[in-house]
Amino acid sequence: MTPSPDPAAFHRDTLLHPLTAQPDWDLIVIGGGATGLGVALDGLSRGFRTLLLERDDFAKGTSSRSTKLVHGGVRYLAQGDVGLVREALHERGLLLRNAPHLVRNQCFIIPSYTWWGGPFYTLGLKLYDLLAGRLSLGASHAIGRAEALRRLGNLRPAGLRGGVLYHDGQFDDARLAVNLAQTIVDHGGTALNHCAVQGLLKDARGQVSGVRATDAETGRSYELRAKVVVNATGIFVDEVLRMDEPAAPRLVRPSQGVHIVVDRRFLPGDDALMIPSTDDGRVLFAVPWHGRVVLGTTDTPLDAASPEPRALDEEIDFILRTAGRYLAHPPRRSDALSVFAGLRPLAAPQNGQNQTKEISRSHKILVSAAGLITITGGKWTTYRRMGEDTIDEAIRRGKLPPQPSRTASLAIHGARPTPETDRGSHLYVYGNDLPALQLLMQEQPELRQRLVPEAEFVRAEVVWAARHELARTVEDVLARRVRLLFLDAAAAGRAAPAVAALLAAELGHDEAWQRTQVAAFTELARQYQLPG
Repeated sequence: MTPSPDPAAFHRDTLLHPLTAQPDWDLIVIGGGATGLGVALDGLSRGFRTLLLERDDFAKGTSSRSTKLVHGGVRYLAQGDVGLVREALHERGLLLRNAPHLVRNQCFIIPSYTWWGGPFYTLGLKLYDLLAGRLSLGASHAIGRAEALRRLGNLRPAGLRGGVLYHDGQFDDARLAVNLAQTIVDHGGTALNHCAVQGLLKDARGQVSGVRATDAETGRSYELRAKVVVNATGIFVDEVLRMDEPAAPRLVRPSQGVHIVVDRRFLPGDDALMIPSTDDGRVLFAVPWHGRVVLGTTDTPLDAASPEPRALDEEIDFILRTAGRYLAHPPRRSDALSVFAGLRPLAAPQNGQNQTKEISRSHKILVSAAGLITITGGKWTTYRRMGEDTIDEAIRRGKLPPQPSRTASLAIHGARPTPETDRGSHLYVYGNDLPALQLLMQEQPELRQRLVPEAEFVRAEVVWAARHELARTVEDVLARRVRLLFLDAAAAGRAAPAVAALLAAELGHDEAWQRTQVAAFTELARQYQLPG
């Protein structure tokens, strides 16, 4: 049996120690979402001394709030953005290879209710297959009416002519972010959550030379110097840009995407549903995920970013109304187990461009006069390429010595092929760590107990998250380690006291800390539920 990893590697004191012992770095990355983690891991893969700082938790923002797809983007192909689709399909194949415990080949079905729908979508998806090349997940093909109804189960039969089946990737976004942070630590880098950058340091020439950061738990501040500082803060890139240049123009316009999670009975098969045309011109997905179904997403321009965006009533109604046109037994508001919103960091509109669904999702790298490197845009699927391109830019600017990227073939923490038979247990996401987690439950049988009777997650997962996955709060655990907040918000609220007690025992906190944590998380969980 695989031995348990050394807890010291992921201990908070171990991770904080280099901030004092090694104040000079090659690379400091601000932001612990998909983009920042990709940049940090790419720099580390080239041998650079790397530090990543995240003010909240890894994937706290947009990177835990996706549609759970690793995909090329069928709608971007329809918009003619062939380059973006080709790049994303290539990265999809690499991610399936490097994190097979979290990414899986998912069949999608586009139902056709018109005579021309089947041939039209079949032709478009053949191009999608072609762009994937040797990393294709499988060939698309037309299916008949009977097969579409059999595979999707709850599909509306009236007027159905058939459909098209194609392949894309499905994954757990926040779990991947946590595994990326672990991979950084595994390879000798430092990745710290709950450590906020509050300002930039500049040298005598006015060039960015480091950051000022404060550990949220101890209140201790650090001055940390680096050859390269990267702003990879997603929807919050403008905040860091203004630390460099107070009058910097707005770079990002947030676009909100809302998702509703419902019971598996609304899509009882193993296949996902893709609705290719909605009232707002986007596509809508219904995707099986951890024994539930994720419905989404919307595209609503917002004026300001928020760490906890709220779903608007009209967005919820839009998703339920659109799904209802295709499902024989449609979900209602009362069926929502969790509702979550995420903000996409899209380029601020220029020249009167206001339709965020028409703005390219390609990433963009900017370098300020003071040398701050900012990366924005992109999506989860291309996180690795975004990291590679960012470090390449730093090398081109002479800030780092030339070294090749090695992330295309770098296995991510936990990586192991997961047979479909293993996916019957929710613990498959632990990959190579699963034997050690099982050993923990064997040694302490009380940790096999569920957090709440109605959900599958067990007490051992909380202990594991504290010891090996950098979790520091109840929210860290229930939102981004075991995902219960996103799967069943009411159940997550009921699990909070048990999680707080387990964390307090692991991290050395008192009962007052537990009460504060439970109160804060209970309020947060209410925001993920629909009233009435």
